[in-house]
Amino acid sequence: VQLQASGGGLVQAGGSLRLSCAASGGTFSYYAMGWFLQAPGKEREFVAAISRGGGSTYAADSVKGRFTISRDNAKNTVYLQMNSLKPEDTAVYYCAADRFGVGTPNRNEYDYWGQGTQVTVSS
Repeated sequence: VQLQASGGGLVQAGGSLRLSCAASGGTFSYYAMGWFLQAPGKEREFVAAISRGGGSTYAADSVKGRFTISRDNAKNTVYLQMNSLKPEDTAVYYCAADRFGVGTPNRNEYDYWGQGTQVTVSS
């Protein structure tokens, strides 16, 4: 499956962005989906995940209450709604697909990765 992330950009602190990740080349509903971020000089870290049907979601403590993951299986797309953005959220954001998975923070469980989209939050 191929993943194409979009929606990143420059936003002021306290603002909002919605990231999208469009999947192609596979049966989207077979895949649990996740979002990860990677700041310069740091390891890629978990942001949020969603199960194949969308009934279960998981989020890192650092984004709980601010970020929401969702998916539309009819559109083969997963979203990350980011509110109350902070400068420390600045990073490249990646979407990932875990075939037959349930949604996990473990990046090693994901089979496919998108190219990333840059999010920059100014103070």
